[in-house]
Amino acid sequence: MAKLIVVTRDGTEKVIEGDTGLSVMENIRDAGFDELLALCGGCCSCATCHVHLDDGFANDLPPMSEDENDLLDSSAFRNETSRLSCQIRFSEALDGLRVTIAPED
Repeated sequence: MAKLIVVTRDGTEKVIEGDTGLSVMENIRDAGFDELLALCGGCCSCATCHVHLDDGFANDLPPMSEDENDLLDSSAFRNETSRLSCQIRFSEALDGLRVTIAPED
């Protein structure tokens, strides 16, 4: 299994084994990170799974959809590496991906 590194809002870093059949959001949720709300369950309609990617992986992902971009525009904490974790399909190619859970809006 590929590794996914998750940094919580307080700066705690935890390495989890990621399931490549799931999204990054599902992996984080299933690992018990309560601060990633993911209220819509991955439907790209709420932005409560907002994460910041490490720069090294930001360019390795498919471009974000217009819907994802619009939802991220509603966040005061959006930056150049912001993504909705429900929209990132985890794969072996993303082994070592490091994400930081964005502050809650």
